[in-house]
This record gives sequence, C-alpha cells and structure tokens, in this order.
Amino acid sequence: MAIKTIFLDRDGVINEEVNYLYQIEKFKFIGGVFEACLHFQKLNYRIIIVSNQSGIARGYYSEKDYKKLTAWILKQFEQKSISILDTFYCPHDPNSKCNCRKPKPGMLIDAKHKHNISMEESWMIGDKETDISAANNAGIKKTILVKSGHENDELNSNARHIINSIKESKDVISL
Repeated sequence: MAIKTIFLDRDGVINEEVNYLYQIEKFKFIGGVFEACLHFQKLNYRIIIVSNQSGIARGYYSEKDYKKLTAWILKQFEQKSISILDTFYCPHDPNSKCNCRKPKPGMLIDAKHKHNISMEESWMIGDKETDISAANNAGIKKTILVKSGHENDELNSNARHIINSIKESKDVISL
C-alpha cells in the first residue's frame, strides 16, 4: 500500500537559512518545526527531507561533513519523537546535468520508488520556487512555499499555499 509523505526542504524550512551550512554550531531550527512534524505524524504522514547541497560540489564542505550534520539533525528529531523516514540530497552544482538537483524531480522520484509513495496524497514544503517545481514535476500538486528562507515572487508562484513559516503548515495540512 502506498504511503503519504511530507517532503521537506532543509535550509529555510527546517533550519534558518545559512549559506553552505555544514556546521552543527551554526545550525538553528526554525521555531515550530518540531510541532509541525509531530502534527504530520498524527495525520499518518511520513517525513522525508530533500535538499540541494551544492556546497559539496563547490568544495566548501565534504559529503562526510554533510552526513555528520544530517545524523545530528535526525537525532534531534528522534529526541522529539519524530521519525524521519529518509533523507535525499543533491551534491551537484547548479550547472550539473544531473536529474536530482531541484527543480528537477530526481530526489522525489527516487523516494517514490524506494518507499512506495502516493504522490497524489503527498505534500512538498519548500522555501524556493525550485522546490515547488520539483514537486510539480514529480506529480505532487499539494505544495507550500514558506517565506522563511528566500525572497520569492509570490504573485507568480506555482505553490498552492504561501505561508510565513513551517509552523503555519499545521493550519494548511489537516484532516
């Protein structure tokens, strides 16, 4: 049976935006992220993090650095009784011909096949239009653009909902 998922971008959605973030001491969770994720779990959604990480290709940090921070992030969620089903990341730079860098749907499609996800029942929460485009390209129509990360052209966004922060997503995603 297919599962329903909340796909979360990392930087600007889960944590405060810091360019090329790989250090635990610089990582700050956005207020309300844990409460929102607990809410999603109560509604029987699984949670997957999908993140572009071009700092790896640019040589600003290594995959080992990224994985160390990710393990720490997952531990913080676990300590709050939040289960993150999986994480996917694109280590390539914006000029790459890969299929995983958002707005391309590769990470979402890989997650769909790996975990038998119903894209029709799933949501994407991101802070850039590229997150919304990746979701739409993967068959996810339920999308939320949060204004906590980047400046966005809200009038021309393809997001179904636009909110200030992930904490407001509890008002959008409900029974």
